[in-house]
Amino acid sequence: MQAMGLTGISKSTVSKLCKDIDERVNAFLDRPLAGEWPYLWLDATYLKQREGGRIVSVAAIIAVAVNTDGRREIVGLHIGPSEAETFWSTFLKSLVRRGLREVKLVISDAHEGLKAAIRRVMGASWQRCRVHWMRNALSYVPKGQQSMVSAALRQAFIQPDRVSASQTLRHVADQLRGKWPKLGAFIDDSETDVLAHMDFPAQHRTKIHSTNPLERLNKEVKRRADVVGIFPNEGSIIRLIGAVLLEANDEWQTQNRYMQIEGMVELMAPAIDADTPRISTVAA
Repeated sequence: MQAMGLTGISKSTVSKLCKDIDERVNAFLDRPLAGEWPYLWLDATYLKQREGGRIVSVAAIIAVAVNTDGRREIVGLHIGPSEAETFWSTFLKSLVRRGLREVKLVISDAHEGLKAAIRRVMGASWQRCRVHWMRNALSYVPKGQQSMVSAALRQAFIQPDRVSASQTLRHVADQLRGKWPKLGAFIDDSETDVLAHMDFPAQHRTKIHSTNPLERLNKEVKRRADVVGIFPNEGSIIRLIGAVLLEANDEWQTQNRYMQIEGMVELMAPAIDADTPRISTVAA
């Protein structure tokens, strides 16, 4: 309870408070999700938990989505091994069962098994977090050359559309692969995933190219978790992190729209088939 700012109270009071918090957190995390949610962010915070007499590292996966009204909400929390495809599929299916639908793009780091789970469960595109992608790319380059390579790679991200961004990134890769072949291969393999956001409305791209929108939230989660250090069980993680998420979500609902609604109209408009004849609105 110290992590929640509660000290100097009796065990019976603590027990009652924990029960009340659990009820509120569970109601929040299990609530139905109405409407359409085109963007979904997933990010992991790693925590220590006691399990079978050992201390293990577990991932607390936080899911944030934006609806077609341009408002964001925290839509889920899941605890477990983040590298297992079954883990991701179970979590995504639970979000779908609660009503998360019409997801167009999922933004996350490159977790093993997640991309396949997104495709199978949601049929959505995947945006590899650009911030983490850049760190991965620069790991193939000596420190003294990283600033130059970073500046070259960023030229692709300031292009106005997907075609020019792809052309620029390939050109940079071709220039660099002679000196750093592993970097060239990395860019070849990850180009589609790191540029996925370029297929979406320009008004939204600054917020959908990375998991940075969750940075402040994750810092608060980590700050509270550091007070505990090692969690005794999964339930205690859900209680603390869930309470932090509930508080943050309530605060978000008092703020302005997170994304421009004009871009949402463009994003959700049905595609017009080029072979479908258009009906003239001009009077004969």
